[in-house]
Amino acid sequence: MAAVVAQRGAMGPLVGAIDQGTNSTRFLVFNANTAELLSHHQVEIQQKFPKEGWVEQDPKEILQSVYECVERTCEKLNQLNIDISNIKENDRMFVLFLKAVGVSNQRETTVVWDKETGEPLYNAIVWLDLRTQSTVERLLKRIPGKNKSFFKSRTGLPLSTYFSAVKLRWLLDNVKEIRQAVLEGRALFGTIDSWLIWSLTGGKNGGIHCTDVTNASRTMLFNIHSLEWEDELCNFFEIPMEMLPKVRSSSEIYGLLSSGALTGVPISGCLGDQSAALVGQMCFKDGQAKNT
Repeated sequence: MAAVVAQRGAMGPLVGAIDQGTNSTRFLVFNANTAELLSHHQVEIQQKFPKEGWVEQDPKEILQSVYECVERTCEKLNQLNIDISNIKENDRMFVLFLKAVGVSNQRETTVVWDKETGEPLYNAIVWLDLRTQSTVERLLKRIPGKNKSFFKSRTGLPLSTYFSAVKLRWLLDNVKEIRQAVLEGRALFGTIDSWLIWSLTGGKNGGIHCTDVTNASRTMLFNIHSLEWEDELCNFFEIPMEMLPKVRSSSEIYGLLSSGALTGVPISGCLGDQSAALVGQMCFKDGQAKNT
């Protein structure tokens, strides 16, 4: 492959993709001009089942898997004489540089961490976890007619164990460390994209606490028409807005990678994995669908 790369002469800029899924993490590097996959690395993620219906993951393991995938992919590319560790022009026979990194992630999975220490305050509650069934039933009693679709016109979602607001409500009700951190203004909430972007852009030393509209839309706290967190929804779930990430578009520079082989490379795209798959399948019009 190295010979093939050399024969091509100057290649266009490269782009990287962090794909953090339920079962594994991958990092992939593509030629931005041709969409050719140059290299990738994949690491499996452990799931924990502390009780029947409970599914958790270690946020630190998820973060470490991203670091490992990035470093190993860079090593593989270096073996092919493709140096992406320096984003400036180099003295090789052709110029290569990594222009940007994007993030695609498992949706709804909920993390709360301490912004002062950078440590998670509980395991991530995975999207398919069912522990919040009693929380859903309790919340339903506060809705006229116990209508699960009461907020659907604003959120696009029915009240369910699936979505992040209910998981966050459970954490606030059951984890005293989280309640204390909220009282002291130390607690940050995010889906996996938020946890990764915050950590990768500096963490407790200036990390960017943000999410994109696709991930925000899976929380039940986000108005899909105004594209903002909604006070009434946060009040219903009794979730302080101060712990929520800033909602940004799915395509902009959120911050720069703060360590590792790609230090200084911008994170400039973010999508929940199913939304990212829609883009990948070029479903850009109303009514188009994909099956992946």
